[in-house]
Amino acid sequence: MKRIILEIGTGNDLYGLNYTKAAKRAIQDALHHSSLVFFKSLGIEHSDMQVQVTIAVQEPDKLDIAALTAELPRGNAEVTGVIGGLNVVDPDNGTTHVIATAAIEAFVPINADEWKLSGP
Repeated sequence: MKRIILEIGTGNDLYGLNYTKAAKRAIQDALHHSSLVFFKSLGIEHSDMQVQVTIAVQEPDKLDIAALTAELPRGNAEVTGVIGGLNVVDPDNGTTHVIATAAIEAFVPINADEWKLSGP
């Protein structure tokens, strides 16, 4: 399997202190930055793609991994939470704003030796 894409996204929940909501928004942000149009051209099935998602938030144990996995429209997904992101405290209003970061990596079964850049 070769990694063919890495997309990064950010998301937030400004008033609910909901890490999963912020993470879902980060995943959607990353997904909206990419379009994998080569599958049909290369004869690769979407089901052959492995997708690894890393979500960074301050409290990864509060993530609903099943709900986040459901956000991935294609491939075989694995979602992992790690410590990161930001909690921005607003003491004047008694709120904490949650910021999540998502890294989405897609891998497909291709042989890199079969791909060469053509030169002048």
